[in-house]
Amino acid sequence: MSDTQAASSSTETTSEIVENVEKSDDFAEPDAKKRKIISKSPDKKYKLEDRLGGILCCAVCLDLPRAAVYQCSNGHLMCVGCFTHLLADARLRDEMATCPSCRVEISKTSAIRNLAVENAVSELPSDCQFCSKQFPGTPWRGTRSRSVKRGCKFSRIGCPWRGPVHERSVHENECAHQNRSGTEIMEALQVLDQQLVDERRLYDSIFDLLGYEKIAFNDVQLKPYRTDEFVHRLFYESSRFSAFSNQWVVKARINNSQKDPTQSSERDMTFQLILKSRSSTPLSLWYIALRGPVGDIKVKPRVYDFDFTEENNESPYVPLPLPDTTECNRLLAAKTINFRLIMFLS
Repeated sequence: MSDTQAASSSTETTSEIVENVEKSDDFAEPDAKKRKIISKSPDKKYKLEDRLGGILCCAVCLDLPRAAVYQCSNGHLMCVGCFTHLLADARLRDEMATCPSCRVEISKTSAIRNLAVENAVSELPSDCQFCSKQFPGTPWRGTRSRSVKRGCKFSRIGCPWRGPVHERSVHENECAHQNRSGTEIMEALQVLDQQLVDERRLYDSIFDLLGYEKIAFNDVQLKPYRTDEFVHRLFYESSRFSAFSNQWVVKARINNSQKDPTQSSERDMTFQLILKSRSSTPLSLWYIALRGPVGDIKVKPRVYDFDFTEENNESPYVPLPLPDTTECNRLLAAKTINFRLIMFLS
């Protein structure tokens, strides 16, 4: 390969990784680390950046932080993903969150961000967890493992491969999906078409609901409570709010299908709508949970419906459409959960 071609390839890889950085989630938890296969001689003097990397790493995942850095009152460092996860675990177990190094109490108010460490870490070079190639500091900080989220260009016709950027071209040259028959390609495209149809149906239904005569919206705030069971399970409940001349309440649960939600690292949230006042006539209701002006919850729009009667005044628990476990942990770490509930009465 000529020097010009090598430089072009390097520039393309750089722009792709920088693009990934801009789309990265600041609250994402650290990715699994690759086992080091390079042994260093004990006689070799480590560089300054190597020594600083061991000092500025997170006390939980032992990795260099990608974004915000928090510290306990004794100065031990935690990346924002691990800090949020510690608070979420403590909320589920009804315990006080503690620093993993010194066991001092930590919370949103007691722990503070360390801006000096954040700036120092952003200047340090980082090693790719796949190829051990070293990249310079800003804006590369945060890309050590983000490069894994690159897919094959044949993903639209069914290739599930996802891997580091530097291996993508090799995979695409050998990808079996580029030799698929026309029938197989059509089957894969039909799946994509169905996804587009589902999305179109969702937005069409929302626009139809916006044409209803009776529409109400409320900015709901959920606060944490505990059940009176032997295992005190966490649940969330809102205060009463008015809509369509009736009183309503929203309840939410974590990992509703599990007996003990604390035993799983994968978490989801479900919620139900409860009619608190008596209604002489059935209420055929449609409702959507969205991000409101208060709070920054990340939810994907999904429409639910239920017919409320005097005998059947509680809707079933339905998923609060969060993108992933990380977002659920972030909500658990907060004191309250805020979102906007839009209700349509047919």
